[in-house]
Amino acid sequence: MIRTRRGLIAAIVTLASLTLAGVMFFAARQPSSQLQEELAAQVTKILEESSPDEHHAHGHNFESRVVCAVEPFGTEPADAKSLVEVTWVYARHMCAITGESPEWASSVRAAGPIAVKISIPPQIRVPEPGAGYPDRVRNLIPERYHTQAFQEEFEDDAAIEAARQRFAQVK
Repeated sequence: MIRTRRGLIAAIVTLASLTLAGVMFFAARQPSSQLQEELAAQVTKILEESSPDEHHAHGHNFESRVVCAVEPFGTEPADAKSLVEVTWVYARHMCAITGESPEWASSVRAAGPIAVKISIPPQIRVPEPGAGYPDRVRNLIPERYHTQAFQEEFEDDAAIEAARQRFAQVK
């Protein structure tokens, strides 16, 4: 009976240790929620403050203001713990152009995965639409993030809702 109890305790301790190690490993590979928020704010600011010429350079043609929602899904380096460590942000974005329509739902929008280099000046890379688009996404986004890059929906609607509210304030 003593051997069984010791074995059971050892098994429970081992299982708990493995579970904790797994949680810590997963947590270490995922940016913290604070870092996610900081990255989203930084990339949103970069996109919204880009000049019309800069938007033209990555395929958007308009003369109005841009309002964006951004949801980061990865960084370079992958194990960055703070904004100052990040050189590249990989994110889903949705930008709406004001002036074309008074309503978010009917506005002209661009969406999809992007790569943004956090530098002075920042660099924005958007895969060109059209034939071969999936290959251009794969070339832009590191392989470890391909699953997230091809998700069509934001995981959290909070970023979209905040962009809708900012869009309504512009009008």
